[in-house]
Amino acid sequence: MKRLARKSWEESKLLWRVAFPAVLTEVFQFSIGFVTASFVGHIGVVELAAVTAVESILEGFAYGVLFGMGCALDTLCGQAVGAGHLDMLGVYVQQSWIVCGAAAAALAPVYALATPILRSLLRQPAAVADAAGPYARWAAPRLLAHAANFPLQKFFQTQSKVWALALISAVGLGAHVALTYVAVRRLGCGLRGAAVAGNVSYWLIDAAQLAYLLSGRFPDAWKGFSVDAFKNLAAFVKLSLVSAIMVCLEFWYYAALLILVGLLKNGQLQLDIMSVCINYEFWIMMVALGFSEAVSVRVSNELGAGRPKSAKFAVAVAATTTAFIGAIFMAVFFIWRSSLPRVFSENEEVIQGAARMGYLLAVTVFFVSIGPVLSGVAVGAGWQLLVAFVNIGCYYLVGIPAGVLFGFKFKLGALGIWMGMLTGTLLQMTILLCIIKRTQWEKQATLAAARILELGGKNEDQPLMTTTCTEDDPMDTANDEIYMQASKKNVELVCKEQV
Repeated sequence: MKRLARKSWEESKLLWRVAFPAVLTEVFQFSIGFVTASFVGHIGVVELAAVTAVESILEGFAYGVLFGMGCALDTLCGQAVGAGHLDMLGVYVQQSWIVCGAAAAALAPVYALATPILRSLLRQPAAVADAAGPYARWAAPRLLAHAANFPLQKFFQTQSKVWALALISAVGLGAHVALTYVAVRRLGCGLRGAAVAGNVSYWLIDAAQLAYLLSGRFPDAWKGFSVDAFKNLAAFVKLSLVSAIMVCLEFWYYAALLILVGLLKNGQLQLDIMSVCINYEFWIMMVALGFSEAVSVRVSNELGAGRPKSAKFAVAVAATTTAFIGAIFMAVFFIWRSSLPRVFSENEEVIQGAARMGYLLAVTVFFVSIGPVLSGVAVGAGWQLLVAFVNIGCYYLVGIPAGVLFGFKFKLGALGIWMGMLTGTLLQMTILLCIIKRTQWEKQATLAAARILELGGKNEDQPLMTTTCTEDDPMDTANDEIYMQASKKNVELVCKEQV
């Protein structure tokens, strides 16, 4: 027991060393949208619903694509760091910039056509769609900011260089509060002013992160811009797309919740009520994403270094920690469910409706605190394709139909829709827990070595791992196809020679 306690304490320190600044980074950057909604909510209920529709539906769509593509670096950079291939990190970042930049350009028309998309395609209230259009067009420049931001974040996080990110994000948030106050309250620029303030804040964060990258503090990982970024780009695009699909299925799930709520009777009021709850849920999710980043780094580093038992133990410690934190958040929302909505609105109908949702919101934030950590394990190990299939089944074949059944058929409205969506979330978590429990971690370490050989080449001066290959686990078959088809010889080399 003493040995277990000591090992748990050591692992907790490693986890918190990455998780705490990562949580701060996620919360600070998410709070840019939180601050925008808070200021806009006091302009009017239509404006609040419009901003929430853009932020949660349109930007949730774009953010999911770009963030998901950036998550490919969690796998590649994290395992490369564990294996000692620091020289590959700069190339990976540049490849991610190319892929994410192209995706951002392709997504720009979604912002330009926000009003017809929301009104005609998604059947949202006309007043909300009309107000959302100008805001979305003015907010479009942040797409490229996101495309630059996510690869930089992964570059720093996988090397555990996260305190600088937290400081940069804090300064960016402070600047955003000031800019939004001036634009919305002082100058009266309304939604357009709020959108421009957000754009400037995101680009300030990018500029500071790029300056940190070029500061000379990463001599082994950043060797300048290179044409090597265009080599093996097809394999990188494949992993980026699979990562994007996995993440997008989660992000779009919450966007679907808002779309369904907008179809209810008195949809504008229901959207405002749901906007309050969703903003709080997303704020908690950012805390969980910080731990997701941390456990992804821990798992990928340990697998890359050939220490599968350490990776498994890191998962157990992270899950236990986030469950405890989730319980604290649940208690907070139970106790202050009636007062928290006043941060966003002065409308009594909105406040009372959000307070009634507070019980279900409190339960939801507990599970939301754990779910992203399980996904972080999947990203660190490279299981993106497998989790994508799980998300399709749980979210879109169970959660959304259940939400429609409870919300419309049983006439429970927004509460019923939320209950259905929570059902899908719980099912997804249960399946991921089963997968993690049955995982052969020795095999995952072997696959990590093969992945590095395929995408990065072998470093002759440093061994990649010292583990033994084990028989296949049928639950990993779908994922193996992604990485193993082009490198069967490399896998055999890893297994037989124990590289």
